[in-house]
Amino acid sequence: MSDGLDALRQLVLRDQEHECDGIGAARVCVKVVAVAELPTRFGRFRLVGFWNNRDGKEHVAMVHGEVVDATDVPVRLHSECLTGDVMGSLRCDCRDQLTVGLEAIQKHERGVLLYLRQEGRGIGLVNKIRAYALQEQGLDTVEANRALGFRDDERDYAVAAHMLLSMGVRSVQLITNNPEKIRQLAQYGVAVGGRIPHVIPPNEHNRFYLEPKARRSGHLIDVDGKARLAEQSDRVVVEGMEDGPTETTPSR
Repeated sequence: MSDGLDALRQLVLRDQEHECDGIGAARVCVKVVAVAELPTRFGRFRLVGFWNNRDGKEHVAMVHGEVVDATDVPVRLHSECLTGDVMGSLRCDCRDQLTVGLEAIQKHERGVLLYLRQEGRGIGLVNKIRAYALQEQGLDTVEANRALGFRDDERDYAVAAHMLLSMGVRSVQLITNNPEKIRQLAQYGVAVGGRIPHVIPPNEHNRFYLEPKARRSGHLIDVDGKARLAEQSDRVVVEGMEDGPTETTPSR
């Protein structure tokens, strides 16, 4: 633990005067600004704080084991969800995704969970509440976002990519069901060596939330909570879904 902690603390010193051209359309530049130990109910982590020049939000990484200069690091990108992570909402599976992700990382020699301040798929907390109200009128999550003038998903993972690159992570095994995360990380220069499925069984309240993920957003999930085998390259089929383009996982 101490060697990994020292390596991360060295990044704080390295980044004190850091400036770069940034990555992505917004030219995002990231600095490692703080590191501390964080004991949790899931195990011990190092908490790494980042500054970025894009949105002023304080994104963090929860680090297990030694990840600086490491390859094939299990990584989970988790977007902030106040209603799920903190309030225990059953309208989504975010809290389960967070806890199961942390448990999964602890089972490996090393791993990283990036906690990204992208509430409501990037539309913000108040707009998420507005979207909830529209869903209560019969719209699904995609339709509600569009009715409010947003895209299906407003999240951008340039910050996440720069965070991983700043920590010297050489390649990742991404814990995800979302092919867009794989595509964006690869686009921004992170070597994605593979995907680890993230299976969360649904409940009676969130099936209406999960089904559009599979049917309309291409997420590699089964709303019955069944595991998606790594060798399956076809999209998951949900009863009633329309045919669409097949998703291919970017190679390393």
